[in-house]
Amino acid sequence: MSESDGRQRCVWARAGIERDYHDLEWGVPERDAARLFEILTLEGAQSGLSWRTILGKRENYRRAFYGFDVERVARMGEREVGGMLGEQDTGRAVVRHRGKIESVLNNARVILAMGEAGIGLSEHLWGFVDEQTFTNRFRSPREIPAQTELSKAMSRDLKKRGFRFVGPTTCYAFMQAVGMVNDHQTDCFRHAEVGTGG
Repeated sequence: MSESDGRQRCVWARAGIERDYHDLEWGVPERDAARLFEILTLEGAQSGLSWRTILGKRENYRRAFYGFDVERVARMGEREVGGMLGEQDTGRAVVRHRGKIESVLNNARVILAMGEAGIGLSEHLWGFVDEQTFTNRFRSPREIPAQTELSKAMSRDLKKRGFRFVGPTTCYAFMQAVGMVNDHQTDCFRHAEVGTGG
């Protein structure tokens, strides 16, 4: 899809917030644990909703969950959950779904337990792709799978550890977002840039 700046982009990166996210973040290898926790949270929240909706609430999520500081999120309780469920203020409102909100607290506690067992979140997740980005060569969005054997394996592993809202489709979207796989279409200007780590 040609844009006003003459660049070809993935079909889903239409304009505005989606285009900015596509151009600057999507598919760029991310290894920071707090950022991985954030993206896993946002991908889980997106289930059943549009990604544009979630991107529009991203700053609210960051405020509500203390910048995804895993220790602070793990200490959150029913008072905070109830507050988020009733929150109307656009400065703190997140997707008002009790299960999704509670899953963030739960997942933070699982991440802490992993750390206490000597398992780092980043190293563990990147281990599914042997610490390297796998670059696909899809020409059309119709070719891009919703899930793969690797995302199914990640989903099974995370669920066994106690994570919630980590189905195989969510895990594949997460893998795309954090650069474990490069699923920019081959005619997208970001395909080659992400492939070289940019």
